[in-house]
Amino acid sequence: MEDFEKRWKPVEDMLTARFGKTPNMEAILFLIGVNEINNLKKKYTKEQKQDLMHVAVCTLLSQSGYFELDGYDKDGWPHFKETQPVPKMEMAEQEIFLKEHVIAYFAGHEEA
Repeated sequence: MEDFEKRWKPVEDMLTARFGKTPNMEAILFLIGVNEINNLKKKYTKEQKQDLMHVAVCTLLSQSGYFELDGYDKDGWPHFKETQPVPKMEMAEQEIFLKEHVIAYFAGHEEA
């Protein structure tokens, strides 16, 4: 657990420095989703925000082979297909599981 905290802290610090406050997991997923569709707008509908977070989760979990990119729709939004089921977890486990993928995502996107 200590190792996880050591790896999570720099990601959290980078996001805090960039946005002026520590983002929660929803905000992190939203940011990753926006980064992935590469289409920053001033406002998103509630449905678009949920879609962006879904894109983020699929993108993150594709790093471990749970999803793979299946193509893009006419609006440039990525679509994914599940390649293996995500294991069932308690909420606390799920958050660490996602954070591990966020750490790997930012390690692979140093310029992000």
